Amino acid sequence: MFGMIALPAAMIHPPSGLPTRGSEGASSARPPKILPGVPQADAYAGFNALYETGNIQEAACWAHVRRKFVDVYRANGSPIAAEAIARIATLYGIEAQIRGQLPVERRAARQAEARPRLHELRDWLETQNQRVSRKSGIADAIGYALNQWSALMYYTTDGRVEVDNNAAERALRTVALGRRNYLFGGSDAGGERAASMYCLIGSAKLNGIDPEAYLNTVLARIAEHPINRIDELLPWNLYPAQAAPLQKAA
Repeated sequence: MFGMIALPAAMIHPPSGLPTRGSEGASSARPPKILPGVPQADAYAGFNALYETGNIQEAACWAHVRRKFVDVYRANGSPIAAEAIARIATLYGIEAQIRGQLPVERRAARQAEARPRLHELRDWLETQNQRVSRKSGIADAIGYALNQWSALMYYTTDGRVEVDNNAAERALRTVALGRRNYLFGGSDAGGERAASMYCLIGSAKLNGIDPEAYLNTVLARIAEHPINRIDELLPWNLYPAQAAPLQKAA
């Protein structure tokens, strides 16, 4: 989620109220009240209710698109898949050049360099889509990209948004590892506390702060710290010198 703060932060919401990938998740889950922003995710239908509120702008993930074509290429060596992968690689090449720049600079570079390539890519995909079998894997990959095109283009209009959500997926590996090790949070309250801890640890990492050192500092101070100044214990406030270099890229 890309919101309104100046420095990067992680938000891991407890499961209550959020869409899940179970059999009823896409149809029955009601979106929780969350801050306006730009969540970046795959095309899972369970997220659609979030976008219908009008307060949340969808940004799709180019890594998920690329993965579809990679799977096809590995399966049968499709030249169309190979070409799609190469074209997507040019988008990532642009991102490598502007990584760490201010949002306004990232947006300008994407508008000048990425958008023309994206328009060419869409035209090419639509042409290929007319030539391939509707029941083929390459048709599925092309359809996946075209069906999300507006959300895939969004990152070119907002310099805060990334080209993909790989950073979030990497952060969630910690959650998956923990789930494998201790299986249950014990209760909904336990899940909420775990989510809070993951948020603090993830935010410390995003700001270049050692999570263990950060938590040791918080635990040493929190008993005597005024509750109405709890924000002073956030990672970027406790370690402003380490967080400051990342403010430029946030």
